Amino acid sequence: MKIRAAPIVAAFAALLLAAPLAAAHVTVNPREWEAGGFAKFDVRVPNERDGADTTRVTLKFPEQVISASFQPVEGWRRTVKMVQLDEPIDDEGEQITERIDTVTWSGGRIRPGEFQEFGVSFQVPEEPGSEMTFPAVQVYSNGETVRWIGPPDADSPAPTVAVLEPAAEEGAAEPAATPSPAAAGGEQDEGSDTLSIVALVVAVAALLAALAGMFVRTRRREVSVR
Repeated sequence: MKIRAAPIVAAFAALLLAAPLAAAHVTVNPREWEAGGFAKFDVRVPNERDGADTTRVTLKFPEQVISASFQPVEGWRRTVKMVQLDEPIDDEGEQITERIDTVTWSGGRIRPGEFQEFGVSFQVPEEPGSEMTFPAVQVYSNGETVRWIGPPDADSPAPTVAVLEPAAEEGAAEPAATPSPAAAGGEQDEGSDTLSIVALVVAVAALLAALAGMFVRTRRREVSVR
């Protein structure tokens, strides 16, 4: 049986061409961070089209993120939209009544084969094991719009960041171990043995001194007799 190579080669070539396109997603990096931590994230926007420039990018924040700060990007304007909270949040006596909803970068250009990163800083929610989703919309100069809002296995997945367990604090002192009765008794036994040895040495020294004195007195009497 003959196997035609042309269809296989064509399919393989199509797969190779599709792989870079599939990887050219809008992402938020790093893809994971510990719960409750403050961090800087980069919204990475690649241009996956050959005949048009990216001219506008909109990123929607999850409800758990209340506020954010942004790194200036030369050539791009930034527009931030806020929304009212259902209930105010008390932050050290200050009432917070709104949260960040979306940020839009416009006015610049991302040319074919290039990418742009937009720096964003915020506090990660204190919910380990959860995942933050950042739907994004990318607009091209030819009017085409790509909505990065799907699940992870979709052709246009939304950027996500996993929330990890908080890291253990460095330098945290471990509780001192309480010596067991056996160990305490062992230390007492060692102290007792040391005292016994010292007492024995003193006694032997005293005995030798007494014997030496007796020997001297005996020698004196023998000399006197002579």
